[in-house]
Amino acid sequence: MSSEADDLARCTELLRNGSKSFFAASRLLPTRVRAPTTALYAFCRQADDAVDDVRPGDARAAVESLRERLDAVYAGRPRSSPVDRLFARVVERFEIPRAAPDALVEGMAWDAEGRDYETFADVVAYSARVASAVGVMMTLLMGGRSRAVLARACDLGVAMQLTNIARDVGEDARRGRVYLPARWLAAAGIDRDALLARPVFTPALGTVVGRLLDEADILYRRSESGVPALPGDCRISIRAARLIYADIGRVVRSRGNDSVSSRATTSTVRKLWLLCRALGARFATGEAELRAPALPETQFLVDAAGATP
Repeated sequence: MSSEADDLARCTELLRNGSKSFFAASRLLPTRVRAPTTALYAFCRQADDAVDDVRPGDARAAVESLRERLDAVYAGRPRSSPVDRLFARVVERFEIPRAAPDALVEGMAWDAEGRDYETFADVVAYSARVASAVGVMMTLLMGGRSRAVLARACDLGVAMQLTNIARDVGEDARRGRVYLPARWLAAAGIDRDALLARPVFTPALGTVVGRLLDEADILYRRSESGVPALPGDCRISIRAARLIYADIGRVVRSRGNDSVSSRATTSTVRKLWLLCRALGARFATGEAELRAPALPETQFLVDAAGATP
């Protein structure tokens, strides 16, 4: 019978081989958070692969299988795999509400069904599921449970996903996906079907990408107020992640918002500089922004996980 240490070793190896960016970033986390985070991300990695690596017609079955895995985890009878066993322990220990991983799987289901996103609010709702849900679970692992801190974690998750979308317009279109709001595209005179058929950058498309990055920046700034409210040993790692991710938007902008011709990346040197900024940063309390209401699209996550006002 596998021990918890054996399961952790298997999950660590899974991420070392299949998610090198996470594995490197996890080194910034305090030791007490690193093991449960490994369990969480191993489950997320397997879930993502389970949906992405199957034929389109099989994706819905893969989503249903994920829901059954969660049923077993929350019943205290996880499937016999290192990832599920370790994730079940984390769920119990940190009292992770079912709504959070359910939301993540729902976002994957939206991808599987090829859902279109008509409005910006629709895009935020998707981002809440595939990104903020993970941010909420991470916050619980760190020891934060106030509704205010969870709301700011959700802001950060949405901001990061908006950055992802802005960076990957060309890559997504070549995979048959468009996450930019359809109404924004129409207002800019862009035909969504034409973009899918032939992904080509235009100045009009650049205005839509820039608009999305502007919305991300608003949420990045608001999320800052949540960092000082986290346990002290977690603040540097979260601020570093926020700075490094937001910097992707800077690179996209430096290319005229063209994320079709190439994919923006941040150099290792630049990441190290941003890490130094995180290490030397003064953390303002930002009380007014900390107490700002959650986004309507993320309120359900705050309600499920929050313990105090």
